Amino acid sequence: MRILGIEGTAWAASAAVYDSERDTDSLFIESDAYQPASGGIHPREAAEHMHEAVPRVVEAALEYAVETADESSGTPIDVGERGSSGQQTPPVDAVAFSRGPGLGPCLRIVGTAARALAGTLEVPLVGVNHMVAHLEIGRHTSGFDSPVCLNASGANAHVLAYRNGRYRVLGETMDTGVGNAIDKFTRHVGWSHPGGPKVEQAALEGSYVDLPYVVKGMDFSFSGIMSAAKDAYDAGTPVEDVCAGLQENVFGMLTEVAERALSLTGSDELVLGGGVGQNARLREMLAEMCAERGAEFHAPDARFLRDNAGMIAVLGAKMYAAGDTLALEDSHVDPNFRPDQVPVTWRDGGDVFETTDDREIRGAEALVTFDGEVVLKRRLPKGYRHPALDERLRRERTTLEARLTSLARRNGVPTPVIYDVDTAEASLEFAAVGDADLRDALSCERVRTVGEHLARLHAAGFVHGDPTTRNVRVETDGEGIYLIDFGLGYHTDHVEDYAMDLHVFDQSLVGTASDPGPLREAARDGYAAVGDAQVLERLAEVEARGRYVSG
Repeated sequence: MRILGIEGTAWAASAAVYDSERDTDSLFIESDAYQPASGGIHPREAAEHMHEAVPRVVEAALEYAVETADESSGTPIDVGERGSSGQQTPPVDAVAFSRGPGLGPCLRIVGTAARALAGTLEVPLVGVNHMVAHLEIGRHTSGFDSPVCLNASGANAHVLAYRNGRYRVLGETMDTGVGNAIDKFTRHVGWSHPGGPKVEQAALEGSYVDLPYVVKGMDFSFSGIMSAAKDAYDAGTPVEDVCAGLQENVFGMLTEVAERALSLTGSDELVLGGGVGQNARLREMLAEMCAERGAEFHAPDARFLRDNAGMIAVLGAKMYAAGDTLALEDSHVDPNFRPDQVPVTWRDGGDVFETTDDREIRGAEALVTFDGEVVLKRRLPKGYRHPALDERLRRERTTLEARLTSLARRNGVPTPVIYDVDTAEASLEFAAVGDADLRDALSCERVRTVGEHLARLHAAGFVHGDPTTRNVRVETDGEGIYLIDFGLGYHTDHVEDYAMDLHVFDQSLVGTASDPGPLREAARDGYAAVGDAQVLERLAEVEARGRYVSG
């Protein structure tokens, strides 16, 4: 099977030819990247580039397909002379193209080219989600069965895992993509696009400086750290030092959330996707984190990390084999095409979510051991984080967990009784509660109770910070529902923070339940019975934002 893929979501016009009978080393890719004269990507200029470059790269790919058709099952043809009654075999079996997410004008040019080519060749058309293609090329080249995927690209940053026929978004950026965030800083200091490689090079000569580190459950935010980085530079901090601090904090956040996803799902496989994944420091952090957990890590070749048509062609081949094609009239593009909107038709089973009853659990943050009555939680040093950052986070989170666990109990939310706190060693000792994680004992009644618990926390002026289904303990033969692990919590009176806390729990249900719909409604019902209606209204706004819109 041979597929011609076309990519053009934002800056790279690219076309590729993939033969499913051969490995990806032989995959043909022709790309023409847009390079702005100054600043970041200008949508109008990017569309003009795409208009000029797409025909060139498609022509190169088509010429390759025609010249090499004898190596496959096809026969070389003169495309210009082929008509609807022609009997010759086309040089490819289907045309795949990136439907989104991306810049609308760019996507429309690519969609038009793909439709025209498929119509001329009289072959099927396959519409590919750009972000799912980043994941699938990693899964394909690694040989992993069902990995967690960290996508880190210009306008995107999120963590995905397969569950019940779709790729679920377990965590994502709350504001801007990681690459765009870095570019905002580099534009501020006068560096040209793309800024990522320049930050990577400068950081090699810099010393770490402290900057904001914002992880909220499975989500993360980059706006605060970019503002602080600009302020530090304006105040005279050497740009090399600011770049070193940026990398350590931004990539530390991404690595922590990736580890949190591995812990939540029980997976021992992680793949990296997206152009920011070319950064050596990010790959180093992810590899070290996985090694500490006993997990496997894979980063595809650089040509598959940056935007490219090769990944579109590879996923297009899988979709075509599954019969997942488009009629021309249904082949519209979607600038806001989320990966969790894509029915995964090309693979069977492979859910990564596993249960465990071990007496020793390595979570995303800590090693937890228990003997049935007493739990010892130790936040061990993270080798992938800068020592100064690691020490600060371990100390702060241990202190917060102790304080907020007790405060929650005083406000009517069941939590473990704390026996001992050692901030120097970043450890806590507390009473064991429940006999299972909520993840392994989901029910509408239990989820409703968690909604009520979160509402009580918010009424008291703080958030849990990480209310996933692994941070709720339940009594399977009783009524006890306990919130645990308040290390990411904080005091706040902002409705947005309360909505985000509820959103983390909501997305955890989506990511871990086979049928999350009734559970999500139960959580909202529980919150509504106790909490402020404004929070639920804001939650609806958060869900409607579609925070990442291009690849």
